[in-house]
Amino acid sequence: MADLHARTESDQTPAAAAPELTRRNFLSQGAAALAGVTAVAAAVSPLRHLSAEHVPNLDEFLQKHYKEMTAEDKQRVFARISQEVQQRHQVQARLSDPPPLDGVEYVYGLNLSRCIGCRKCVHACVEENNQSRSPEIQYIRVLEMEKGSIDLETADHHYDPASVPNPDKYYMPVQCHQCANPPCVKVCPVEATWQEPDGIVVIDYDWCIGCRYCEAACPYWARRFNFADPQIPSDKLNPNMAYLSNRPRERGVMEKCTFCLQRTRVGRMPACLEVCPTGSRKFGNVLDPNSEVAYILQHKRVFVLKEDVGTIPRFFYYFDERGGRYREPVASPDVGGEA
Repeated sequence: MADLHARTESDQTPAAAAPELTRRNFLSQGAAALAGVTAVAAAVSPLRHLSAEHVPNLDEFLQKHYKEMTAEDKQRVFARISQEVQQRHQVQARLSDPPPLDGVEYVYGLNLSRCIGCRKCVHACVEENNQSRSPEIQYIRVLEMEKGSIDLETADHHYDPASVPNPDKYYMPVQCHQCANPPCVKVCPVEATWQEPDGIVVIDYDWCIGCRYCEAACPYWARRFNFADPQIPSDKLNPNMAYLSNRPRERGVMEKCTFCLQRTRVGRMPACLEVCPTGSRKFGNVLDPNSEVAYILQHKRVFVLKEDVGTIPRFFYYFDERGGRYREPVASPDVGGEA
């Protein structure tokens, strides 16, 4: 009772005893609070570039996880991103957020009998997905392999001949395998990466803290980290963007292939497939028994890379029964890109 009585008397202290709240006090306290929030945001992003232009502002710091955002929340975030693209590149972004389609599970097949190692897929991917040009970040690595071997330790993705293919070699493009059992998702401490119902593993760049655990967990070398500020000439920027795929990234975040979800979820094919000159790449809905990929899985000699690690890839390789057709040599483009 004594404690209750003491609290009651304290509650009756005249209001005049409280500190006077002035406009100056309010502004100074608000600035201090904002500085504190910014400091915390920087602290939880230890590998981000901590310059004034990259430290998250209050809106970014308070942004909800993608899965928790309402339609109104998303519209505010998309408007902010579009404004940032406009300010940085003087390009009007057409930002979208296509959802997974019902009854669809995407898989990707690659015919090793036909691939000539021209790397057109690599460069088409860079252009479509707004990857940094300096340093150039590439989602696809094309390995030159000795015929009769699948020894990844001796494979070469720095090959630079005058023309391809080399008759003594074959070529194995490697990219994100969109695993059904993705180790990269399991190790993310903040759930910045996850698997969507259509099988595509995505990353929310606004949520990523740059710890690189996912990069270490991936057995296919499929994730890329932005060590430097990505550089994309404004006239090379693809304005057709999706929030979870090819919108511009910042220094200090992970990125990777998303099966061009900004295209495939609206009925188009991945950019790498469209540019392939030999028809080596096949993509589609494995749940559709009439799809080309379903036919290939049933009738071709199919294998997946590193099957023993148990990731269950949705990216697979196959061979033609008689080794494929004759492949005319073509000029080899510049290698460039990330080591």
